[in-house]
Amino acid sequence: MSSTRKTVLIILGILGGVVLVAVIGIAVLVASFRRGEPSIRDNSVLTLRVAGPLPDYSPDDPFKKIFGGPEQSLSGLVMQFKKAKVDKRIKAILLDVNMSGVGWGKAEELRDAITDFRSSGKPVYAFIEFGLNKEYYIATACDKIIVPPPGQLFINGLAADVMFFRGSLDKLGIYPDIYQIGKYKSVGDTFTQKQMTDAHREYINSLLDDLFNRYVNAIAQARHKTPDEVRALIDNAPYNAIKAREAGLIDEALYRDDVEKQFKKMFGYKETDAFVAVRGSDYKDVSPESLGLNKGERIAVIYASGDIGSGSSQNSPSGDQSIGSDTVAKALNDAAADKSLKAIVLRVDSPGGSGLASDIIWHAVEAANKQKPVVVSMSDVAASGGYYISASASKIIAQPSTITGSIGVVAGKPVMRGFYDWLGISNEYVLRGKTAGMFRETEKFSDEERVKFEEWIKTTYYQDFVPKVAKGRQKDPQYIDSIAQGRVWTGQQAKDRGLVDEFGGLDKAIEVAKQLAKIPADKGVERVILPYPQTFLQQLMSGSNENANTQVEQQRAVFAALPEDARRALRYMALLDRMKNGESMLLMPFDLRVK
Repeated sequence: MSSTRKTVLIILGILGGVVLVAVIGIAVLVASFRRGEPSIRDNSVLTLRVAGPLPDYSPDDPFKKIFGGPEQSLSGLVMQFKKAKVDKRIKAILLDVNMSGVGWGKAEELRDAITDFRSSGKPVYAFIEFGLNKEYYIATACDKIIVPPPGQLFINGLAADVMFFRGSLDKLGIYPDIYQIGKYKSVGDTFTQKQMTDAHREYINSLLDDLFNRYVNAIAQARHKTPDEVRALIDNAPYNAIKAREAGLIDEALYRDDVEKQFKKMFGYKETDAFVAVRGSDYKDVSPESLGLNKGERIAVIYASGDIGSGSSQNSPSGDQSIGSDTVAKALNDAAADKSLKAIVLRVDSPGGSGLASDIIWHAVEAANKQKPVVVSMSDVAASGGYYISASASKIIAQPSTITGSIGVVAGKPVMRGFYDWLGISNEYVLRGKTAGMFRETEKFSDEERVKFEEWIKTTYYQDFVPKVAKGRQKDPQYIDSIAQGRVWTGQQAKDRGLVDEFGGLDKAIEVAKQLAKIPADKGVERVILPYPQTFLQQLMSGSNENANTQVEQQRAVFAALPEDARRALRYMALLDRMKNGESMLLMPFDLRVK
């Protein structure tokens, strides 16, 4: 076959693929327009599912299933509860709780949504086939907890784990030449240590104590037990359904069809009547506006989820999200300039990232806050750079179990000399300038270079981070420095120290924004998402940076296929690589897992 014919076939193949995707996309769009709102019968039970990662916000995208992305978001699920609360056709909710990937802050937000729904007098039943700590914690907010006879509860208590890579780096001949400011700024320890330092262990224990006590007290209150009784039950876990019922941890051990029979009896169904259940995937097509919700004065909601970096934010169908300083700063500037928007709520779910990008977003928040109220709503994590971008808001709202703080700086470089020697690689530098070789990847910092480097990092901490937090929190810089030092706090601990104003989730933040904007309490608001994320099809059809988008999606697909610990290791390696050019990082020891 001639090269010309091969070229023609390749071009035709590419065109055919684009046409196929376009046809599928058009068909999906046409179907979505035709779908309309579902018909909901009276005396219906709404079935909702808590499962998967539940990002704060994700646009409706038919391509999510193709890429294995999340089918629902936290904001979408909370809205389902809010709609069902005022919808007279919905009489109860059956909540399937199954291996959720949410953190403790989002778990508390879900419990708040369940509690708010129950205030209508309508019941919520939780159905758990296999539950760990967080699944059970969410379920305890419900009227009843039901586990099928073969189901199990592994409520074994909380465990935090931290990875250390110094041993691996030593074997590879890589030396981590890292400097960090803050006694507790332990993200650098990931590379420089083989185990926790005393300071690292101190705050991990403090976090676990606070989270565990709240976990125990919530169970005790919900299940009518004393905290000591709950601790004893946790120590004797796991439990099968029968044992859990005998211990008073659940209400019944029933199969799902038996639960449906209970609902039929509760709502006066005849034995021959079919069980009327409304699936959450259908109920999401019931617009909030049709039920009198999401109407009134307009408030902007800007989602900042993921690691912080320069450029554009990423929001892919596979579920990966990142915060781009250009995207978020523009959204803040646009919201501030739009006179129809009365306030701004910035929803932050981030362990931090680039110091420069964080500062650009901080500046945009400060500028917007001079024109209208800016309220920050902290999700699971808003630490280090995530706290930096929050600091200049009018108010900061967090859940008691939100992970925040970590006000500190880390920077450095990997010294690759030993690794290159092992591979037989050699290199030479020809330099002009006294410190031109500061970031040579084969040499440690010289004494003079280290002095210069440490001065620069101290400037970032003492002249940028600490003073800006102090200004935003209206505190003395010395006080902020005393509670900073890179230490990670829970939302409860942060509020006790003045780093957080009030407890609550996104709904609470919007209520506070209403108050600051002088919107009457009895008036509703319309939430305006800025910027509204593009679906995968919109990204594809836009044609902008198509090759780069394709490559990124391919990389994410490979990354998602790796085991969880392998993904964590690669993220840390990527962090070390980003630091080699002198980029200062405002990061908590991200991926700190408390299960």
